[in-house]
Amino acid sequence: MAKETHDINTDILKTGMLEDDQIRQAKTRRVVNLGLGANAFLAITKLSAGIVGHSQALLVDGINSLSDVIYFIIVRILVTLSAKPADEEHPYGHHQLESIAAVIVGAFVITTGLAIFMDSVNKTFDLYTGSVAVNPISSFTFIVAVGTVVIKIILMINAKLIGTRIQSIAVLALARDHRNDICASAGAAVGILFGLLGYPIFDPVAGAVVAVVVVKTGIDILRESANELMDSVPSKEIDEQIRTLVKKIPGVQTVEQVHAHRFGPYLIVNITIGIDGRQTVAEGNKIADAVEDYLCEKIYFLRKVYVHCHPVYTDNREDHS
Repeated sequence: MAKETHDINTDILKTGMLEDDQIRQAKTRRVVNLGLGANAFLAITKLSAGIVGHSQALLVDGINSLSDVIYFIIVRILVTLSAKPADEEHPYGHHQLESIAAVIVGAFVITTGLAIFMDSVNKTFDLYTGSVAVNPISSFTFIVAVGTVVIKIILMINAKLIGTRIQSIAVLALARDHRNDICASAGAAVGILFGLLGYPIFDPVAGAVVAVVVVKTGIDILRESANELMDSVPSKEIDEQIRTLVKKIPGVQTVEQVHAHRFGPYLIVNITIGIDGRQTVAEGNKIADAVEDYLCEKIYFLRKVYVHCHPVYTDNREDHS
C-alpha cells in the first residue's frame, strides 16, 4: 500500500467511533453527487475550450473529466447498493461493494492515464517533427485550467474530510482522484502557459508527465482496494489492541491467532485462544462469550467476533486441539 494511503481501521482507532450507517450513507452519496455534477460541468467546459482554444493539454484533461463522470455514475450505483441491509445471502451486509467501487475507480484512473500519455506522446512527436500545423493557443484556455484547479481543490478537501470521518474507502479513493485531477489541470495550465509564451511543444509534454502521476495513483487505489477484498490481515495496531484486550479476560491463558475479514468499514474477527484444558465445555463457552462481548464493547467497528478455544495444560500432558 502506498505511504499516503490510510489504513481505515487504524483511523477508526483514533476517532473512536463510526458514524451511524444512515448518516454515513447520506454523506457518501453527497460526496459522490457533488463530484459527479462538478465533473460533468468541467468535462463539457474543458473539452469545448480545448477544441476551440487549440490546447492539447486541456483537451486530454477534459477527456479525464469525462471518464470521471462515467465511473462516478458507477460508484454512485454501488455505494447506493452497499447501503442495503443484511439478508440471508449476505448476513454481514453489502459494505464490500464500497471496495468494489474503489476497484472501479482505480481501473478507470489507470485507463485514463494511459490514454492521456499515449495521446500526448503522439502529439509531442508530431510537433517535434513538424508533421502537423501549429495552431496558436487561446489565452482563455489557461483561465479554464486554473479554474479547474481551484474547483478540484475544494472537492478534494471536502471528500478527504468526509471520507476520513465516515471511513469509506470509496470516498477516500474519490478524494485521491480529485487530487489527481489537480495535478492534471495544473500540468495543463503550465503547458498552456508555455504555449502562450511561444513554446507549443510543452503543451502535450505537460499532458504526458501528468499522465504518469495519474497512472501511479490508479495503481495505489487498486492495491488498497484489492487488499480490502482479499481479507488482508488486520493492521499491527488492531492486532495488538485485540490481543491486549483479550488477555484481560479471566480464563484466557494465550491468544494464538487473530484473523479479520473486512466488510466496508467493519471487521469480522476470528480469534483462537488457549484456555485451561481441564475446564468443561460450558466453562470454555462462557469464556468465549466474555471475549466476544468485551471486544464488541471496546472496539466500535467490530460487527462479529468468533472465538475458537484450544486446551492448554500446565502439567506437561499432551495438548489436544
